[in-house]
Amino acid sequence: MSLGLINKLKPTKQFHPIIPNSIQFRQMTISKRVQDRSKKKRVHDLEIVTEKWKIFSKIHHLMEVIKSEPEHIISIRFLEQHRRQINLPKPYKLSDFLRKSPKLFELYKDRKGTLWVGMTQEAEELLQEEEREIQAHSDKLAEFVTRVLMMSVDKRLRVDKIAHFRRDFGLPLDFRNNWVHNYPNLFRLVNYEADDGGVDHEFLELVSWKNEWAVTELEKILGSFTGDELNSHCPGKLSLAFPMKFPPNFKKVFRFGGTLEHFQKREYLSPYADARGLVAGSHEFDKRAVAVMHELLSFTLEKRLVTDHLTHFRRELVMPQKLMRLLLKHFGIFYVSERGKRFHVFLNEAYDGTQLIAKCPLVLWKEKVMNLIGYRGKKKKVATFEEFSDIDDKDLFKSDSEDERFRMNLEQDSTMGDLDSDMRVSDAEMDIEEVSSAYKDG
Repeated sequence: MSLGLINKLKPTKQFHPIIPNSIQFRQMTISKRVQDRSKKKRVHDLEIVTEKWKIFSKIHHLMEVIKSEPEHIISIRFLEQHRRQINLPKPYKLSDFLRKSPKLFELYKDRKGTLWVGMTQEAEELLQEEEREIQAHSDKLAEFVTRVLMMSVDKRLRVDKIAHFRRDFGLPLDFRNNWVHNYPNLFRLVNYEADDGGVDHEFLELVSWKNEWAVTELEKILGSFTGDELNSHCPGKLSLAFPMKFPPNFKKVFRFGGTLEHFQKREYLSPYADARGLVAGSHEFDKRAVAVMHELLSFTLEKRLVTDHLTHFRRELVMPQKLMRLLLKHFGIFYVSERGKRFHVFLNEAYDGTQLIAKCPLVLWKEKVMNLIGYRGKKKKVATFEEFSDIDDKDLFKSDSEDERFRMNLEQDSTMGDLDSDMRVSDAEMDIEEVSSAYKDG
């Protein structure tokens, strides 16, 4: 048979080996990045909040550094040490970034040509106002820190882990050295030997248990307690429905009959009860983890946390290894912003669009600072988080000089950053059908 005839007789379609559906789905899932798979599910209002947080955190960090200097001034050369903390990649100039906020920072050169930066009078007054608000918030903050200790397995947490939540909770800059000693009736600093024989670790340990503080924020919202009931309260089994808020394009989840109702009615152990006997992966274990997350977010100033900070507390608070999967599954309760190196989780019920519904004085203070960042007169109305990022974040880093034109992407979507290595992309997102089956009783 000739070669030409053989080629004509070849099948026109390519045949592939038959792969079971479960394996095909697994391969399809692993092949996609978290960010690529979640773009269609983004809530733009909360993405704008995330972008604002990124900008504020950079500015606030630099203000705290300058404030820590004896004369409240520092040379740009020494300030360069903090380039990594504010995520300013080279070759972008720190001096250009600071010049973009003339209402907050002042730059000048000395006789030797060294460039220095200080804060404006308005910025100095804002920091004094922040100190007053933190002081006024101190007793409530002590309650929240105590309640986190009460939720922990051993009733103590490493101080360096608590430091991750400092800004989110409103802790003062010197909380390790001074603030923790102001409440000796609630907690104390202790040192424990490291398990690996290394450097000893400093812990914050619970001193006294308060029954009235073992009532969750959700219980307070859904129930009414008298003073006597609070004083004698003993945490145990709960069966409470979590407030849920779905974006319009998620509404089809309600077509899956009874799945969410099963989850909402399921009993779970209070975050303040001893959870050491729970079986990891069980329905009760997962719902309690949701309750712990709900409680933690309720303690924060903006009802928002960076997810990689949460992973440090998985053992102490008895939460699942694959915490990101749990947060993404319960997208009616939480929203995870997956842009950039650091993911953020929000408590949905706390937001109306881009606005936090209940704002404490420290949040209102932050908004004052935000109004002075990158001040260039009146800005155009922003419709999406992409536009917000374009006119604020990028402009703040862009050089003013004509020969320096940079295209920047500070938070590259391809980088996972500080997420735990045990969180795999295959476990990070699920389709609506998967979410439905995950809610059902086993």
